[in-house]
Amino acid sequence: QVRLVESGGGLVQAGGSLSVSCTAGGTFGIIPMDWYRQAPGKQRELVAGIRSDGTTNYADSVKGRFTISRDKDKNKAYLLMNSLKPEDTAVYCCHVRYRGADYWGQGTQVTVSS
Repeated sequence: QVRLVESGGGLVQAGGSLSVSCTAGGTFGIIPMDWYRQAPGKQRELVAGIRSDGTTNYADSVKGRFTISRDKDKNKAYLLMNSLKPEDTAVYCCHVRYRGADYWGQGTQVTVSS
C-alpha cells in the first residue's frame, strides 16, 4: 500500500520558479516515482520520472527547465520548475507503481500567470 501526498503548488509569474514535492508513505524500498500533469481540456501527460537507479526522464516540453530529484531516505520526490510558462499551468500529480498497482496523489495546482 502506498500513500502519496503532494505539496508546494501555487501561483507564480511567467519566468519564475516553483518547487513541488511528493512524499510516499508505506513499507517498500526504492521505487520509481513520476510527476504527471493535467491541464483543463488536455490529456494527462508524463512530465518527469526518476528510476530506482536515479536515471531521469523528461517530457520534451519541460526538458531543460524542470528537474526531478529524490530523497531516498524519505522516498520523497521533488520537481523543481524553472522558467515557467503559462502553458505549464496544470494540476501536478505524483505517481508510483507498486506490486502491479498504480497509486496517485491528490494533486497540487500550479498556476502560471503572464
